[in-house]
Amino acid sequence: MTPSLRTATTDDIPALQNIYAHHVLHGTGTFETEPPNVGVMQDRFSEITRSGYPYLVAETDEGVFGFGYLGPFRTRPAYRHTVEDSIYLHPDKRGQGVGSKLLVALINEAKQKGFTQMIALIGDSANRASVSLHARCGFESTGTMRQDGFKFDRWLDVVIMQRSLQ
Repeated sequence: MTPSLRTATTDDIPALQNIYAHHVLHGTGTFETEPPNVGVMQDRFSEITRSGYPYLVAETDEGVFGFGYLGPFRTRPAYRHTVEDSIYLHPDKRGQGVGSKLLVALINEAKQKGFTQMIALIGDSANRASVSLHARCGFESTGTMRQDGFKFDRWLDVVIMQRSLQ
């Protein structure tokens, strides 16, 4: 079944929390170590959407199985033209092109909103799927922060990738 993308709503928060909790507990794409509860996810969602950033979900008739959003790269005014993307998929739905679909939609949204740069901070330099996804969508590696996070009893890097939106 072909997934569709749409703007996320507050009704989606439990599904988003479930997907994200899996990544917190089993993955290195996020450096959080305790899954945030639905209330915390609601607060984060509200902050992003209230600030005018896009927040998208991927779904089929079976329900929501992925999400992606843009947020500020940094809060200082000089960074106001730069956004950072985040994408998370249900583990059973990876490798099916949905991440690409979400990222392309976020790139288009960022361009429409007048942003000039998009940053991806990819947890774990061994996260080849995310690095490859971003490279396919025009991101270039601009550096690696070495041993920046500690999770699952090992040090993890952060790969920095950037894409011009102009």
